[in-house]
Order: sequence, then C-alpha cells, then structure tokens
Amino acid sequence: MTATRGGGPERVPPHPDIATIGVQQVLEALVDPVRRRIVSALHAAPGDLACGAIDLPVSKSTATHHFHVLREAGLIRQHYAGTSRMNGLRRAEVDAAFPGLLDAIVGAPDGGAGSSSSSPARPGNR
Repeated sequence: MTATRGGGPERVPPHPDIATIGVQQVLEALVDPVRRRIVSALHAAPGDLACGAIDLPVSKSTATHHFHVLREAGLIRQHYAGTSRMNGLRRAEVDAAFPGLLDAIVGAPDGGAGSSSSSPARPGNR
C-alpha cells in the first residue's frame, strides 16, 4: 500500500486506531509464542527492527503472517526502509490503552520468547 508521509511517498501498511482494538484481540494475538517472541524482541530493541533481524523458528511466510496479526491487533507499527519492512512496538499507545499489559507479557516466566511449543511437558500431562 502506498501512503504519503512527510514529503514523499513511502510504503506504509494500514494500521488500526488503538482505540478500536479490544483487549480480546490483543490477547488472542499474544497467545502464540512466536508472536510473544516478536513482541519481546521489539520491546528490548532500542529502535525499529527489520523482520529478518528477529530469530524466529518459522518460515518467512509464516513470520509474515505473525507480523500481520500483531499489526492488526495494534501492537506493532510497520514501515519500509528501502526493501526492509521495519517493525516497532506501539509501546506508548498500547500502554495507554492497556496499562501494564506489555510489561506483564515481556516479564512472563518464558520472557515472552519461549520455544514454539505452547506448553512445557509435565509428568502425567501426556
């Protein structure tokens, strides 16, 4: 999608207004460990990161899907820098709409960046 930003054309995908996002959509986006890993990496980064800069245990097309889900949930903002799609956490907006949520997700025992399995194996839970 082409949008005008500043003085010239820049490719910027559409982003939802955080006021239109419900907590259910945000939590559904964060239930996946790959998406929590992305959020944790962006939370720890000093600036925006390219999609390929985050080590993910999935194919490129699956990673693209995960970034899309996070963008549609209002958690990340994306823009292009040359041929790289850059990602940034919408930290201030998310914190204003859902106070403490990002800190709780990133501070979770798996650090939000656990393995791709959804729950650890426990004796008697097979």
